[in-house]
Amino acid sequence: MSKPVHKTIIDADKKSIIPDFKELYQYKDLFVTLAWRDFRVRYAQTTIGFLWAILQPIITLLILSLVFGRFVGVETGEVPHILFTVAGLSVWSYFSYVMTNSGSSIIASQNMIKKIYFPRLIIPLSKAVVGFIDFGVALLIMIVLMIYFQVPPSANVWLAPVFILIGVIAALAVGIWLSALTVRYRDFQHIVPFMVQIGLYITPVAYPAEFAVKQLPEWAATLYYLNPMAGVVQGFRWSMFGGDAPGPLMFVSIIMILVIFVSGLFYFRKVEGDMADYV
Repeated sequence: MSKPVHKTIIDADKKSIIPDFKELYQYKDLFVTLAWRDFRVRYAQTTIGFLWAILQPIITLLILSLVFGRFVGVETGEVPHILFTVAGLSVWSYFSYVMTNSGSSIIASQNMIKKIYFPRLIIPLSKAVVGFIDFGVALLIMIVLMIYFQVPPSANVWLAPVFILIGVIAALAVGIWLSALTVRYRDFQHIVPFMVQIGLYITPVAYPAEFAVKQLPEWAATLYYLNPMAGVVQGFRWSMFGGDAPGPLMFVSIIMILVIFVSGLFYFRKVEGDMADYV
């Protein structure tokens, strides 16, 4: 008895912004292969290999702690500044990795895109998986520092996975937008690294969000929280160390994330059928 033939119908007119999760699942092996390839390529032909994943956040942490903790003298309450900073750096490092690598992901896979059909959304999604390496390393450093400084997690720690999930959605939202935009506008390959550098300093990674808001005019406070990671970093740090709960402006960041995510899916689906022509 012959086996049933699996049939895939490609409909170019299908413009739903909701991803076809059944189709994405059918290509799960390709998803795993792309993620594993990115992981291996990232440390290929390096002398110290995976150790770079540890050195990079440590060096960044030390620089931020020196600048904001020593030179600027930012107050972080009972939480040591270096511990305060690494909590923000953990979620930011994930966001920045996905943002940086998703932008050029479609172009980097142009040979495969031109030859075979598969859901193009798999490409930026695979970057999001590899990004958990940076997040895991920064999280491990944070746990070690919490033990060293004898700072226990707060009673709100159960909310930490919620803010991590929101951070993942934020990274995917920006990553999906950039991966689609870069296909048509190659200038974004040069703009994205600049955006990451600026984002590190306008996001409350090494200072409390309240510190930034106090330096701004009252009308600009809402604009500050249009940064999608401002509310995520503040919320995650509160879930770990407690203190004053994030104010209502945090929801401005969350709403911004949802807007970017939905609009990003819409734009990606709009240009998905023409990607092979542009790359």
